[in-house]
Amino acid sequence: MAAVLPAAPPRAVIEHLVREQVYARLGLPLPHAAKAPNALLVNISARHCHLTQAAVEALFGAGHRLTPMKPLYQEGQFAARETVTLIGPRSRVISNLRILGPCRDLNQVELAYTDAVSLGFDIPVRMSGRIEGTPGCMLMGPAGYFELDHGVIRAQPHVHMHPDDAAFYRVKHLDEMKLKVHGPLGMTFDNLVVRVDPAFKLEVHIDTDEGNACGLKPDTFCELI
Repeated sequence: MAAVLPAAPPRAVIEHLVREQVYARLGLPLPHAAKAPNALLVNISARHCHLTQAAVEALFGAGHRLTPMKPLYQEGQFAARETVTLIGPRSRVISNLRILGPCRDLNQVELAYTDAVSLGFDIPVRMSGRIEGTPGCMLMGPAGYFELDHGVIRAQPHVHMHPDDAAFYRVKHLDEMKLKVHGPLGMTFDNLVVRVDPAFKLEVHIDTDEGNACGLKPDTFCELI
């Protein structure tokens, strides 16, 4: 199996490091936003699913393990080579739904609003893991089917933070912030939920609909409020 090469640092991280060096060379004080311990990265999270090992084996065969294809920004997380077909209400389908690894202790599908409409779903906005009372679906893989009786959600926009970041922004786990996106389609996202963990890097997740609505690009300036 070919090795998975580490991803290049995101543009926001490189700019943050360069800005620190430039201000230091010039002997100038850093602006408040630039004093943050880490660069803010805002990523669009496309539709995907998280699966248990039992679900993976039902879909791909006994003993099958997910194959890392691309590392994600959060340490230890990856996009797997494996994809599944999601079968929704009235047999409408989405093909090539990407599985994110590693395996979890629950099964969860995350869709954007337009995905849900095209499938005929009425799905709630939820934080990851809060899947009680949500719709289910059928997943199809090369070795069989796996039925979820619940677990299909639209992900609540959220920000991953290391405790150092939380201290800088003066927030704690499950607090809410605002994300200001600048540019021609600039807008502010309210109710951005904070998730704090020592293993986290500073990263905001919004879905494809939200990213398209604000015209998010790699060089779009964003700030937490």
